Parts: sequence; C-alpha cells; structure tokens
Amino acid sequence: MALDLFQYGMGTLSGALVGFTLALLGGGGSILAVPLLVHAVGLTDAHTAIATSAVAVASNALISLVMHARRGTVIWRYAGLYCATGIVGALLGASIGKMLDGKHLLLYFSGLMIAIAILMLRRISVASEDTCIFERRNTTKVLAIGGGSGVISGFFGIGGGFLIVPGLVFSTGMPTINAVSTSLLAIVAFGSTTAATYSISGLVDWPLAAVFIAGGAVGAVLGCNLVHRLRPYQSALNSVFAGAILTFGIAMAWSTLLG
Repeated sequence: MALDLFQYGMGTLSGALVGFTLALLGGGGSILAVPLLVHAVGLTDAHTAIATSAVAVASNALISLVMHARRGTVIWRYAGLYCATGIVGALLGASIGKMLDGKHLLLYFSGLMIAIAILMLRRISVASEDTCIFERRNTTKVLAIGGGSGVISGFFGIGGGFLIVPGLVFSTGMPTINAVSTSLLAIVAFGSTTAATYSISGLVDWPLAAVFIAGGAVGAVLGCNLVHRLRPYQSALNSVFAGAILTFGIAMAWSTLLG
C-alpha cells in the first residue's frame, strides 16, 4: 500500500505520542501504536500494522532505555532473566499471530485494549521501597512471568510494558520507578523478536516505521525529561491514559465489527 505525505506526517505524530507515553509510563504506549497506524495513518492490513508497530516500538524503547540507564535505574540482572524466556514466548506468539485472519486479530486486539484499560483503572500501588537488590529466590517467578508476557507481546505485536512493569514488581518487589526502567530492555527484546518474525514474511512497512521512529525519538526525549517531575501525579496520569485506551479499544472493536 502506497502512502501519501499526509499519512507519513500522521505516522510521525503517532510515533511521538507513543514514544512519549512509553518513556513517561513505561508501558501502555505501545498498545496505541496499532490503532494509530490503522485509524490515524490509514493502514488497511492488520498484519502490516502489527509488524510496523513492533519495529517502531522496539526502536523507541531502545532510545528510552539508554536515557533511563544513564540515570542508573535499570536492574540489569532481572532484565536479562525476564528477556531469556520472554524472547522465546514472543517468537511463539508472533508465529501464531501471523496465521490468524486480520479482522479477527484486530478484534482480539481491541478486546485486549479494553481489558488492559480496566486493569489499569483498578490497579493499586505496590512496592514502595526505595531500593532493589537481586535475589536468586525470585528467579523462577521472573522467568515464568517473562515467558507469558513474551507470548502476548509477540501475538499482538506490542511492547508489553503494561504486563512487564507489574510483572517485575510482582516477581521481584522492585520499586515502580525501577520496574519502568527495567521493562524497557524487555520491550526492546520482545519487539525486535516480533519484528524479525514478521519481517521474514515481508510484512513491515519500513518507510512508515522510519518516520514513526523519528517521531518516537522526540517523544521519548520529552517523556524521559518529564518522568521524574511528574512522578507525584503518576496515578492521575495512569487513569487518564487508561481512559484513552478504553475509548480506543471500544472504537476499534466497533469499527472492526462494522467493517
């Protein structure tokens, strides 16, 4: 599908929004990538939207990871464990996703968005400690949750930060600020695995991915600069963002069913 200049412009703006929310909230931003590519940019093939979003989200997460790493908030040993099984899960999920009909895939995706929004609205604060150390007794939990997150990430072509952040908090007890930073390595790994799987089938729109990444880089810089200043308002930000995801999910389900 050939895109025009306006669509590339919308791709750039969409990338900026995803990069900003990914850096600011450590998850959830990637869930907007597919609906933005379908409804704002105008991609008609669900598999191309998922493949292109995986490339863009992985790249934007890498930019954010570098910035968070410079602040010393990434717990690398836990990140490595999470990725070890998550990459295998992402490969499996992406392989299954490619076999599904595009319309069904979008419908399942919209259902996932609605479920995520509800969970975000009901989420309670946990892990208020100020420090985090690596403990071997957490290894099994980290590996298990990492694998499950990878399957979902690969299937839907998303970074999976909305699963990875609470998964890291639950399995390790690390503070949320560390979980947000640590999740970015997993998002890079899962997204890259998914993108590679779809790329083999020629489903990635590389020019669109490039402008999406460019916009995402700008958004990521802004998000990383604001994340510490807006930390006191994190709960309110999550609620507003959850409402946006819920709205997108309902609209996407409606348009898919009518299409």
